[in-house]
Amino acid sequence: MPNQTWRLVPIAAALLAAATAVPALADDWDTCAKASGDDAIAACSRAIKSGTYNGKTLALAYSNRGVEWRAKGELARAIADYDEAIKADPQQSAAYNNRGIAYAAGNDFEKAIADYDEAIKLKPDYASALNNRGLAYFNQGQHQRAIADYDEAIKIEPDAVRLNNRGNAYASRGQHDRAIQDFDQAANLDANYAIAIYNRGNAYFAKGDADRAIQNYDRALTLNPKYQDALVNRGVAYEKKAAYDRAIADYNEALKLDGKDAIALNNRGNALLKKGKTDDAIADYDRALKLDGKYVAAYFSRAIAHENKKRYEAAIADYRQVTKLQPQNAAAWNASCWARAVIGRLQEAIGDCNEALKLQPDYTNALDSRGFVLLRAGKYEDSIADYNAALEIDPKKAASLYGRGMAKRRKGDFAEGNVDIAAARAIRPNIMTEYQGYGLMPPFVEAPQRGTEQQPDREDAQAKAQPPRARRN
Repeated sequence: MPNQTWRLVPIAAALLAAATAVPALADDWDTCAKASGDDAIAACSRAIKSGTYNGKTLALAYSNRGVEWRAKGELARAIADYDEAIKADPQQSAAYNNRGIAYAAGNDFEKAIADYDEAIKLKPDYASALNNRGLAYFNQGQHQRAIADYDEAIKIEPDAVRLNNRGNAYASRGQHDRAIQDFDQAANLDANYAIAIYNRGNAYFAKGDADRAIQNYDRALTLNPKYQDALVNRGVAYEKKAAYDRAIADYNEALKLDGKDAIALNNRGNALLKKGKTDDAIADYDRALKLDGKYVAAYFSRAIAHENKKRYEAAIADYRQVTKLQPQNAAAWNASCWARAVIGRLQEAIGDCNEALKLQPDYTNALDSRGFVLLRAGKYEDSIADYNAALEIDPKKAASLYGRGMAKRRKGDFAEGNVDIAAARAIRPNIMTEYQGYGLMPPFVEAPQRGTEQQPDREDAQAKAQPPRARRN
């Protein structure tokens, strides 16, 4: 557990505070300090209501009851009890730490950090409070401050949980090798700590080592066969290796554990899509989006699936959902631009490409897409300018070479156009067939002789007769 909540055992002398009630109160104190759940809450409540206790002993009863309220998810009640504990004993560092945990559970990290600060002031070597403040900083995205707190906590008391937490902070900074060192140490301290082993798998995957990631997910699942996140991430690793059936098997197992796991549904849809089972993939995306109507990845994935089925209007609708949820998503604006372009909605397509390029001026795919839109609109000079810009960034981009070649030929520059087209075909041999699907007829190999009838590139007519195939940048 990343947070550590302390139950406090009352001092024995407190049990003798009222001689006439010693047996009952002693039982209540013992249950309040050692039991859990409703029994502990009832016992602590009786001790508090007895009126027998004050100061530190009263604070302990409130604090322990707060621990149980938090465990039941009753955060407001837990915080109210910690408030009373602190009133009764302002020097009780554990009450500040525990109230901080309750605030953090409600995502109020500022208040949580303030409480951890007080706990650490009262007890500078309070390793758990340092760890918990580090976790709050981590959740705020302040990873370096989190690491500093984890460093101090580990110096005071080395612990697998704290090493794991620090490893996560390093991983979030992209320092995956350093993170793996911490996960290794955590696993060495506790060989059965599945979370650290799982996180080590994530770090290896981030480094591009899918095999070692899978080995770690395997180990984590050996320790905890119901470790759902490990199943999902192992599926992702298998998918990276193009082992789609094994990936699907892992997603299936994850969904047996929780049929409402939108991420597992989305990921299974991706694997099915790669296997060519587009309808099944769409069904999974539909289910994921019913569970989470703001799941951007599922909208994007479903849009690609719709494009594969030549359902361009449906794809555009999904891309629009992505840009509503994430207006800064340049890839979605670009994808929407392309989908609009292939069905002839050129003015709208230009607008989408422009949005993508406002967000990311050197976005090669968006420059290429806008070049294609301008080519279809007959604006050959502007089209060539965009293709030139794309090729300055990626000189071997076959789509831009082919598009520029087509634009040059439309202007009458057959020799230069043929050079670009030949270069594109050398990189992507089937590109002519692909672009025929987009409505661009294959070009003549040579310029037609004077006096002969030229065959036009009937883009729009061809597009209507044979719907273009999806293209994904």
